[in-house]
Amino acid sequence: MTAPKIESVDFFYLAMPEVTTAADGSQDALVVRVRAGGHEGWGECEAAPLPSIAAFVCPMSHGACRPVADAVLGAKVETPDDIRAIAAKVAYDSMDLLQAAHTWSGIEMALWDMLGRARGVPAWQLLGWERAYPKTPYASVLFGTTADETLARARDIRSKGFRAAKFGWAPFGASVEADADQVAAAREGLGPEGILLIDAGQIFGEDVEAAAARLPAMEASDVLLFEEPFHGHAYRAYGDLSKRSSQVRTAGGEAAHNRHMAEHLIDFGGVGFVQIDCGRIGGLGPATDVARYAAERGVTYINHTFTSNLALSASIQPYAGLEDHRICEYPTGLSELAVDLTRTRIAPDAEGLIHIPDGPGLGVDVNPEALETYRVDVEIRVNGDSVFQPPST
Repeated sequence: MTAPKIESVDFFYLAMPEVTTAADGSQDALVVRVRAGGHEGWGECEAAPLPSIAAFVCPMSHGACRPVADAVLGAKVETPDDIRAIAAKVAYDSMDLLQAAHTWSGIEMALWDMLGRARGVPAWQLLGWERAYPKTPYASVLFGTTADETLARARDIRSKGFRAAKFGWAPFGASVEADADQVAAAREGLGPEGILLIDAGQIFGEDVEAAAARLPAMEASDVLLFEEPFHGHAYRAYGDLSKRSSQVRTAGGEAAHNRHMAEHLIDFGGVGFVQIDCGRIGGLGPATDVARYAAERGVTYINHTFTSNLALSASIQPYAGLEDHRICEYPTGLSELAVDLTRTRIAPDAEGLIHIPDGPGLGVDVNPEALETYRVDVEIRVNGDSVFQPPST
């Protein structure tokens, strides 16, 4: 029997009516549908939609800067090794097309979903795990504009049964005193038993001293981890701060666009937690490689996601089989777009744990109505020819 080949890759550019400067990645989305051999799968890129689409359809610049489509369309996809083979071709043929990693991430995610659906098994099983362990979700929210607002948000999270919460981004970084108030408010609202995480949103650039000045307040409030104090690839800064932080461990990795970047953060940045976004690193395959690499070195793997339940399910698959790597980012306060995008809902159970959907592939059904409601009308033309138009649902 002839192995199925990728017949089509469709991109759905979706957005809220108004997109603001708030650090909310759920305001727009690039959803990917892949079809091959009578089967289809869905994925989601974590990147600006328009340049990601362009990376798939753009004209070739030279041999090492080819559109992602050249490596994907018509490729054989019958086994997990086939997905990895396509990934290697994309990396080599599009090495000078920097958006390629983001574009490929959503496609790769959709391929695992499609392959799992075709075989009737969940993606985590195809990735080599024997079973999927439940995770402890942390409510992922932004800091309030004042400490009082943060206190109220933390209390609300606690009232909803979450055992853990992460507060991040502005106004954190304004001053040492104000940041200490914010952290203390989060701890008070969450309660003494809650797991508290802080995300600086790269606000300190490479300034190790500025980041270190926040450690005493975090230690006093029993913060578990200090996420992204620096630029994602500032490995030396991470390494310096990691040596000065014994109680509060550093965390990062969402900015990794391939597994090598994540491994460098572990090896040279000394992080205690590595956080990987399947919509950026190249999909589920490299994320799983990082999960195993981290586990072998005593580093805790955490998913990174801040969009729909489709991306949430994908983000958990790579470390489903790591029983001791338990905490899981669980976005709250999502836009209507992110909520409406899927019919499937991943919610904490009575014990406050979340479980990977038990259906085949990613186990998440996309809502076709959302693909129409939030559709962005966009067309890309080259020399008068249309190279991209919105697909039909």
